[in-house]
Amino acid sequence: MSELAPLPVSTSTPKVRVAYLDNARYWVMLLVVIGHTLTQFVAMDPARAVYVWIYAFHMPFFILISGYTARHYVGDFRQVRRIVSTLVIPYLITETALQLITRHYVGEPDHLMLLSPQWLAWFLAALFIWRLTTPIWRALKYPIATSILISLAVGLIEVPNVLALPKVLGFLPFYVIGLHMSRDRFEWLAQTSVRITSAVFLTVTFIICYVYSRLWETDWLLWKQRYDEAPLRAGPLEGMLQRGELLLLGLAMTFAALSLVPRRRSWTTVLGGRTFYCYLLHGYVILILKFQFDVFDRVEQYGGYAVIGSMIAAVVVANLLMTAIVAKVFRPIFEPRLTWMFRPPEQVTPKTSQSA
Repeated sequence: MSELAPLPVSTSTPKVRVAYLDNARYWVMLLVVIGHTLTQFVAMDPARAVYVWIYAFHMPFFILISGYTARHYVGDFRQVRRIVSTLVIPYLITETALQLITRHYVGEPDHLMLLSPQWLAWFLAALFIWRLTTPIWRALKYPIATSILISLAVGLIEVPNVLALPKVLGFLPFYVIGLHMSRDRFEWLAQTSVRITSAVFLTVTFIICYVYSRLWETDWLLWKQRYDEAPLRAGPLEGMLQRGELLLLGLAMTFAALSLVPRRRSWTTVLGGRTFYCYLLHGYVILILKFQFDVFDRVEQYGGYAVIGSMIAAVVVANLLMTAIVAKVFRPIFEPRLTWMFRPPEQVTPKTSQSA
């Protein structure tokens, strides 16, 4: 007689909403929506400056928070069920829908490539992979150093875009660092001297982006091409140095932004608890405005006014997509209960099997 090891029913306590983290989610979600909107105007200097500044740290920021909130993942029944309902199902829905929309308007992709995310859903695929590998990063002796080496090395080789692996491995250090963050480290960031320094640092980086961004290749900020691939066209050493600089800059700007996030509960806390729906839905808004109504092409002639107006519109749309009514309507779609798919918790222990 041999018995399979049972899947723990629940070894972790349910999450308790933390005002600071929800506030952080709210502000970074605004950056995400603004950044994706400005992608339509990146050829214009004002938009390019803001775009480069946002893309230098908005995903590192988001990923580090995701790592911190996933630090207790052990693969128990509740956690596995939640991964399927909040990552796998939304990924399939979002990626299928976005690919069908783009194919309807521009004819691409020719065939659905559900395992090769084209846009927003890459982050859901990344969270799925990172979450499943969390126990590994918690067990390694030098997890952060290992993740950095992987990030630097992945740009040297050809990695297929299956579940966005190039970006998953490129951004990996931010997730691993988040896993090893602690409440004390976040509290240290709240010191007045640190917050002042952070505000100055973020201001200086924005000024630098405004002055020099027209000279930079923005594809470095996408973390998905090989170093020697167009348009990067960098040698191995240059590529690793460039990515290393982006790792340091992204981490520094992330900590600076985290130090400025309010600690107290407010209206941003409430909205920040619903960023999931905003992330999944804002892409549809942008694509419809772009392809169906040609909004971005029509307003581009207004230059800086178009950029400012688009940023304001992005903030309004983001806030609307974080409202209670949106969460109520889309929760059954993006967070299904899936009671039909999973066995009751008391039945998760496998039956013993007799070997021949």
